[in-house]
Amino acid sequence: MTNRVGNTSMMLLMVGTFLIVEGLTWAADKTVLRPRVPREQIEAARSVTNPLPDGEETVAKGKALYEGKAFCKTCHGPDGKGLGADIAPGTLKGPLPRNFTDKKWQAARTDGELFWILKHGSKGTAMAPFVPLVLTEEEAWQVLRYVRSFGQP
Repeated sequence: MTNRVGNTSMMLLMVGTFLIVEGLTWAADKTVLRPRVPREQIEAARSVTNPLPDGEETVAKGKALYEGKAFCKTCHGPDGKGLGADIAPGTLKGPLPRNFTDKKWQAARTDGELFWILKHGSKGTAMAPFVPLVLTEEEAWQVLRYVRSFGQP
């Protein structure tokens, strides 16, 4: 009986540890970390870098666009967590909007990849192309500076 209690306790400890560790990474599951840029274009996209300085002024301009003209906060939320308040449950088909506060996602995606998505959209999601229909290229880079600020401590 003692052996059985010990085994059960050990199993619960292992499961609990697994859930804690995995719980910290659920936000960045495998599908979230998978690139959205087509395989044949990924290297070119990754080689593109943000030409704008990473300063307060650029981030502030990006925030104004995120919350206004680009209407990013509608889907990604004012806090960047990916569940905008205006989204009714069950109205989106496919993956939910990205959680920009997810540090693993932030580390996995380059600025060039994110710019590619703003320019071409993200197949299989509700993310439409924004450049040049809604944003200029410069404005898109400003928005990306703001998006990157969500991953900062």
